[in-house]
Amino acid sequence: MNFLKRLFGRDDKFYDLLEASAREAQNSARILSALMPKIGDDRAIHESLELLAQSRRKHKRISQEITTALCRTFVTPLEREDIEALSSALSRVPKTMEKIGERLLICPLNNHAESMIKHVAMLEAATNTVVAMVNALRTNPHVEEVEDEYAQLQTLEGDADRFMTSLLSELFHGKAEAKDAIFLKDMYELLEKAIDRCRDAGNVVFQVVLKYS
Repeated sequence: MNFLKRLFGRDDKFYDLLEASAREAQNSARILSALMPKIGDDRAIHESLELLAQSRRKHKRISQEITTALCRTFVTPLEREDIEALSSALSRVPKTMEKIGERLLICPLNNHAESMIKHVAMLEAATNTVVAMVNALRTNPHVEEVEDEYAQLQTLEGDADRFMTSLLSELFHGKAEAKDAIFLKDMYELLEKAIDRCRDAGNVVFQVVLKYS
């Protein structure tokens, strides 16, 4: 009976795994957010980098579990390609955040922490929205039930893009040393990329809801 249920049943484990994946992306953002006020403290950066690495490893295990479950389950609650697309989009978020942590270890740039704090706050808000959207999938929602979160995610991405443009403008018209300018440009672009990854995950969720509505 258990075998037949696994073979033909609409197993909820995929919702569990996708929700866990989204929460781990959210956790990475929270780690970065907690680190921002401590930029310049090498010990805090090392500790946060280890936490980001742990989160990334956990996320890899979740992604592998999803892949394994897809191979062993005959009927899935969502189409296989949708599960794979969402899992792939979510996996890119912690990966990008780990890169941000690694850059901070190389060059903390505590004099520019304020701008990064605002950027990371946008990133954390984006991951919160992604978690809400992924959690909604389990209830087979109508489009109207995820439209607000989807619009919020698009707005966050647009605001972050404009904020990065203003930061880059200040950077290249200011008095920052060349090496700092190059490094900060890389940081701003990584932060923007992480938010873009959240938007990508939100796009997948919205497309899935449209398909099933």
